[in-house]
This record gives sequence, structure tokens and C-alpha cells, in this order.
Amino acid sequence: MNQAHRHAGVLLHPTSLPGKGGSGSFGQAAHDWLDLLGRHRIGVWQLLPLAPPDGTGSPYSSPSGSALNPWLLDGERLRQEGFLEPHDLEALPGAAMAAGPMDLSVVAARSTALGEALARRWGAQPAEQQRAFARWRRSQRRWLPDHALFMVIRRLQGGQPWWQWPAPLAQRQRRALARIATERADWLLQEQLLQWQLQRQWQLLRRQASQAGVQLLGDLPFYVAHDSADVWAHRSLFSLRSDGSLTAQSGVPPDYFSATGQLWGTPVYRWPRHLLSGFSWWLARLQRQFELFDQLRLDHFRALESFWSVPGDALTAENGSWRWFPGWPLLALLWLRRGRHLPLIAEDLGVITPAVEALRDGFGLPGMKILQFAFDGDSTNPYLPANIRGRRWVVYTGTHDNATSVGWWQSLGDDARQRLAEAVGAPITAPAWQLLELALASPADLAVVPLQDLLELDDRARFNTPGTSSGNWTWRLQQPVASLDGALQGYGAMAASYGRAASAGELN
Repeated sequence: MNQAHRHAGVLLHPTSLPGKGGSGSFGQAAHDWLDLLGRHRIGVWQLLPLAPPDGTGSPYSSPSGSALNPWLLDGERLRQEGFLEPHDLEALPGAAMAAGPMDLSVVAARSTALGEALARRWGAQPAEQQRAFARWRRSQRRWLPDHALFMVIRRLQGGQPWWQWPAPLAQRQRRALARIATERADWLLQEQLLQWQLQRQWQLLRRQASQAGVQLLGDLPFYVAHDSADVWAHRSLFSLRSDGSLTAQSGVPPDYFSATGQLWGTPVYRWPRHLLSGFSWWLARLQRQFELFDQLRLDHFRALESFWSVPGDALTAENGSWRWFPGWPLLALLWLRRGRHLPLIAEDLGVITPAVEALRDGFGLPGMKILQFAFDGDSTNPYLPANIRGRRWVVYTGTHDNATSVGWWQSLGDDARQRLAEAVGAPITAPAWQLLELALASPADLAVVPLQDLLELDDRARFNTPGTSSGNWTWRLQQPVASLDGALQGYGAMAASYGRAASAGELN
């Protein structure tokens, strides 16, 4: 990214877009959103993982890291293209839902019904479409068959995790899987059609983004969920016992924020096996994401240097140990494959060691700065705008895991409020926009703001609160996309102004 053309981005997950069906989608609102970003020269749309979410709605713990979330499929476009009839849409659960937060049970039922409707009408589709579908299935054979089988068996087993399935299915015995493929061919077709249509709709958005000069910034969790097609289909690559239980699990050690650390419950990798395979699973996983996005934020980047491994039966993360991760050879292989360029952003928040910084800087990867973390009174705080050095950063007001900036401001004590006012150089009257102005005034190549901050929303619009299990991931925009024009115009104009100042050498 070029500092003379200071990049500005907005963080917004597509489930938060308005529209019918109970969830935002890849439909017209998403196209309108991209049109607004392009018109106001906001060059980056940052999204959370597009993978199917878990039962709480989190896209960071997905049953499949390569699939797309069926909640995002736009039924109206399917009707326009002849894949569905109008009464198919009218019969969908939540068909009339347009406002309010997502109801997870409704949107899950809707996606199942969409798959059933697509399969029901598939036999009447033109031969050209059927050939296109067959070609696409062949192109996705590294992940699609496992994903479809996993989702079908999970449905047959009432949502039970794979290690509790009957042994022939949990162990992927060929005869048992072949029986499922024969007896539930209709369900397999539903899963595959859902993914094909999602891919088609996303590629339309990708083309529009490219034409509008907007880069799509995705998000890749470092670990994959224990109960996922990825682990079920590649058990030897993960720290599991023969019964599927965890030998070792992921987390982070105790720190200032948690006396017992954080226990994530995802299996850690058996790195010797990944090394012996030339990282084939990891490279395929990353290649799939680069088919979807222009850039990726790699979550928990520090684990590429070393990771906290906790015994699989532990109840807290206290009794873990640091284990080495072969991040250098993995990134070097990817660097060579990508033409000596890595379109990655390192999520390097928290306690980062010199070895992690060397790995990040050795491959020229941008790190992250969160301004909400800056005003604790420590003059050496690395998130303070005055302490940000160099261009290779992405500066955020906050992320999806933070309070909104208005909510954050409302929670601050008087001392922290005074420190923010001193950094801004003015009384705080619009905390979200003034924090954003600090981000744009930094030397960082990219500033990103959650949409909630552009709209100056309080914590009723917060997207996720880490450590809680309910009320997350469901926030939706309660107004038409067109009504955002003024906020995006103001942001684009501010970013352009700071870009001109950077070009003239007026910013440090």
C-alpha cells in the first residue's frame, strides 16, 4: 500500500447488512454497499470469516474452513436467475423478516430450506448450468466432498460431534461413507448446490469490488474447530487420540486479563506431519482463501512462531507449554507460490516477542494497532498514536471484539478521557470520529473503522464480547444502505485529506 494514497477501510460483516430473510446476504444490499465504498474512494472492505458459523453464530469456530456460510445466500437472485420460483421464497422460514437482530434458529432453518428448494428444481435446469456445476465440483474436490459428507452425516446424527458418531462414520470407513452417499444423495446435492450458488454470488461481488477499486480483506482463524470437516477428514494432522478426543488443545497462558488463561478447545497441529507433507494441507487452505479475498488477516499470528499447547483434558490453560511452530518455512513456501508477495496482515495483538516480530517483519507483513488500547497512561504503550513508527501497520479504532468507540468512551474514567483529548488536541465531542481522525493521522498505510463507529452507535450495536456465549454476532444495520452515503462521504473526504497531507510530507 502506498502512503501517499492513504487507504481507508470499513469493517462490516455481510450478515449485518439489511434485507429480508433474517440475515444480511450477498444480495442487493451488498452490491449497494460496494457501490458506496467505490464512489467515496474507500479502498478496503474488511469482513470476518465467511465460513459457516457454529451454534452461537461465531464464524471463528466453523464446521468447515473452506465452505461459505449458507445464511449469506440471496434468494432473490436465485429467483431472478431461474433457480427458484417466487413461491419457493415465500415459503422460506423468516421470509418476511427484514429488521431486528438475527434469530440464529430462523436463519439456519432458512438455509436448509433453500438447499431443499434448489435440489427440488435442479432437474429442470438447463444442461449448460448442470455442466457448469459439474465443472465447479471438480475444481473444488480438495474440500467439497468432505464438507458435504460431514454436513449430511451431522444432520443424520442430530448435530452430534463427529467423535460421537458410530465408529464406521467417525473413522471414515469407505463402505459406510459410500452407503451415505447412495442413501442421501439428495442431501449431498443440496449441500453442494448451496456452496456453488454461494460461490457464484460471491464472485459477482468480487468482480464489482475490483471494478470499483475496493479490496476485499478476509479473516482466517489460525486454528480449526475440533468438530469440523477439516479435522474429521485429516485426523492425522491434529493432536487427537484414536477415539477422536484431544491429546492437546489450543489457548493462551495466564496474563493480566485472566489468571487462568484462555482455553479454546481446538486441536493443535502435529507439525512434524505438516512438515513431511510440504505443508500441503495449509497451502491448500490458504489458496482457497486467496480465491475469495484480495488480502487476509491471519488471526493469532504469534502462533506461527510458537503456540501455547495445553493437555487435551485440562479445564484451564494454566498448565500448558510453549511449542515451536515452523512458521518460517510455511510462509517462505507461500511467499514463493504467491510470486514473492504475501497479501497477509498479521494479527499481532497482545504480548508479542522479538521472535514473532522478526517473523512478521522478515516477510514484510503489516501488523495491527488498536487505538482503544492506547490511553492507559503508559507513555510507552505501543498503541499510542505518537508511538506508531513506520507505514507497515493497519490502525483500527476498534475491532469486532471491542466495544464500539462510543461505548468505549462512555466507559472511560476521567483520566483516560483527558489523555484522549490531549492526543486529539481538542475537547472530545464525537469520540468515534475523533478516534478515527487519529488513525488517519498516523503513518500507517491503512486505517480501518467498524461501521458502527462511523454511525456513532453505542454498545447496543456491539458485535461480539469475548468470553461470553450469548448475544453475539447478531447485530444488523437498521437502515437502508443508501442512508449511509453521508457517513461514507465524510470518511472518504477525511481519508483523502490525510492522504494529500502524507503525500506532501506534512504527517510524521
